[in-house]
Amino acid sequence: MIREKKEINIKIGEQVKKARENAKLTQEQLAEKIDVSPQYISDLERGVVGISVEKLKSLCIALRVSSDEILFGNYKNKNSTIIFEKISVLSENHVLILSDIVNKYIEAVSSGK
Repeated sequence: MIREKKEINIKIGEQVKKARENAKLTQEQLAEKIDVSPQYISDLERGVVGISVEKLKSLCIALRVSSDEILFGNYKNKNSTIIFEKISVLSENHVLILSDIVNKYIEAVSSGK
């Protein structure tokens, strides 16, 4: 049985491949990191299969990319991904404190235009 490729799966597959290559991982290495078969990664990159939300999350963590990068090809703001990674280790209380600091900083630089 030949599966028909959906355009969205093809686009997502292209982004997965690009992110995997940027991370300098083989299909086998990525498969191991997200607990799937290398064949699944191959099928995903070729647009033969779709991806579940659970696997998308695992994939984003493994490749250190945002879901926007995979779903929309949005590579414009890599710095926000780096910042998000750093913030993700903080407790909720520390994130709230950091948010206050960032808001004060934005107010300060905005008023100095």
